[in-house]
Amino acid sequence: MSRAFDWLMLGQMRRTKRRLANSENFGVKNQNLDKPTCLLAVWECEPWERHLIIKRITEYVLMKHLSLAKEDMVHIVDQLDFCLHLGGKDPVSFSRNLFAAFEILSTRLHKLEEIPLKISSVQPLDPAFRHTSVFPPEPHPLAFEKGTDKRIPKFVATCLQPVEVMIQLEGSGNWPLDSVAIEKTKTAFLLKIGETLQKLWGTFCSATEDGVDILMSGYAFRLKILHERGLNLMVSQVKGTSSVDKELFLRSQHSSMINGLHGRYPLYGPVVRLAKRWVSAHLFSSFLKEEAIELVVAYLFLKPFPFHSPCSRVTGYLRFLRLLSNYDWTFAPLIVDINGDFTSKDEKEINETFILSRTRYGENGQDGEPAMFLATTYDKVSEAWTKFSPNKLVLKRIASYARSSADLLTNLILHGHSDSYTWECLVRTPLNNYDAIVLLHRDKLCYPQRLLFPTGVDHGKQVIQGKTSKEFYPYMAFGNALKSLEEAKTKLMVDFDPTNYFLEDLKARRVPRYLQGVV
Repeated sequence: MSRAFDWLMLGQMRRTKRRLANSENFGVKNQNLDKPTCLLAVWECEPWERHLIIKRITEYVLMKHLSLAKEDMVHIVDQLDFCLHLGGKDPVSFSRNLFAAFEILSTRLHKLEEIPLKISSVQPLDPAFRHTSVFPPEPHPLAFEKGTDKRIPKFVATCLQPVEVMIQLEGSGNWPLDSVAIEKTKTAFLLKIGETLQKLWGTFCSATEDGVDILMSGYAFRLKILHERGLNLMVSQVKGTSSVDKELFLRSQHSSMINGLHGRYPLYGPVVRLAKRWVSAHLFSSFLKEEAIELVVAYLFLKPFPFHSPCSRVTGYLRFLRLLSNYDWTFAPLIVDINGDFTSKDEKEINETFILSRTRYGENGQDGEPAMFLATTYDKVSEAWTKFSPNKLVLKRIASYARSSADLLTNLILHGHSDSYTWECLVRTPLNNYDAIVLLHRDKLCYPQRLLFPTGVDHGKQVIQGKTSKEFYPYMAFGNALKSLEEAKTKLMVDFDPTNYFLEDLKARRVPRYLQGVV
């Protein structure tokens, strides 16, 4: 199965002796004629369709040699693809454009001469670059430097999904020591970088509270600076470390390791995307961070015993659900050693830290005890992604849902169910267990195409019905935008999603205590 996704297959090797003899009769001397040759089988498909190659091969063989019809075959291979597709196509197909755009940005940043300190490194932090984003950003017609994209839709989205990029500057001893002053200095550098890019290449730039947004090649890149001094303080565990630098460092380490893991296991990315889709569909995204999901799935590939590493999307998906439901989260840490760097001493230290944390929370009797302990080489004490969430109650609920989904998936596989509705039940969450359900206006959602199913509630009592706001429109007519391209770019909202702000507002008001999501 290691070559099941290869689009080019080599046949049996053979030497062309007859061809060599014929050439010698005509006085032709060519050493290459005696080299072995082989037949090639090319399975033409898109990169995101390679998992279907084995399906096409089996269909061809069974139809040719056993005269079976396609209707009599059941393949457990693509039943879950609907979770990841938009309009019948996997948005991963845009990744090549995204990578090319980042390379252009990185080259330009390294060429900048007008800033006080040169840029030493540029690293993308977005999950799309490590192949784990459920919906990678798509090119936007208004986010190009010169003109617009040739394919002009009737309406264009008002909101853009940002692509975060971390940059580091060359060392200098003139940085301030105060954390507030450091952040202001970073902002000044980012503004200067944006101005220089706009001056040299006509790139549209806008400043935000979190960084500087660069619109180029169809994408919105959000630049952030990792301060070298803050990094050194964090590594040496000195108090007073900038939380911004610490977060950037952890995300940087995580991205590098996960990207390397995907290079070893190409199937890792699709399995993570399915896992994230399941977590989101059952309204657990606010409790389980993306990085935590990526580490849990990584464990499946690194520690598959007694099996081999997952060789299909469905297999990896099932093992993810089984791990969530069956792992002893209360009495054992999940050690994810991606590069094999941990020694027995490190594992002993991690277990002692885990026991100490459980003892401390047990003595204090805290209900908000973090229930999932994920240890990595860059985070042995599990503070990066699961320090505050999920707690025991939420993790118990997640495990219950995972167990139910795993049992259903096992039944579907064993009995060869192929109808779409039964497979859709894996990502249909029951709504009758909630005290209150908030339904949102579909025409006010930034990404309505990402919804799996239309939400319908056939139980309960309607308490109130609100009218749609006229202050926000997720789409604008492209014809109006063309009249003034630069003005239209100023109307674009990067990293703006009213749904997320609504959730944060509810959480800030502590209503309700265990808020899961908005349907």
